[in-house]
Amino acid sequence: MKPADLVLRDVHLPPAPAWWPLAPGWWLLAGLLAVVVLFFVARHWRRSRRQRQWLRWFDESGLGDAPAAQVAAMSDLLRRAAREADSSATRLSGEAWLRFLDGDTAGAFSQGEGRLLLDGGYRREVDADAVARLRGLARARFLQLMAGKR
Repeated sequence: MKPADLVLRDVHLPPAPAWWPLAPGWWLLAGLLAVVVLFFVARHWRRSRRQRQWLRWFDESGLGDAPAAQVAAMSDLLRRAAREADSSATRLSGEAWLRFLDGDTAGAFSQGEGRLLLDGGYRREVDADAVARLRGLARARFLQLMAGKR
């Protein structure tokens, strides 16, 4: 055979692999990523649901009562929540109790609106505005204590 008579063709490369369907390793990675995302979403949902329950419990306690009774109810709930964070907190009273409630709020209880907890539940008349300010402060601290944060 003569070289001119030979039928020669160029080297043909196979086509590039398609991106779909994915290789098994990519499916495993996607599944693992989905599990991790699902875990964090479920954890966030559970925490927010638990916080909503705690807030509902706090908001419904002593809601329609007199201001002094509301202060007493808030004090009782804070005591219960303090047991969640530190079992020795139940023995605290007076200034030591307020310092414990301060946590990281820089004196909001021991030097501010929180002082109403000391004797507000025993007064005949309590300012409703002071109770409302205390409710916001106590509500935030209640959430922290229920979550186990000192």
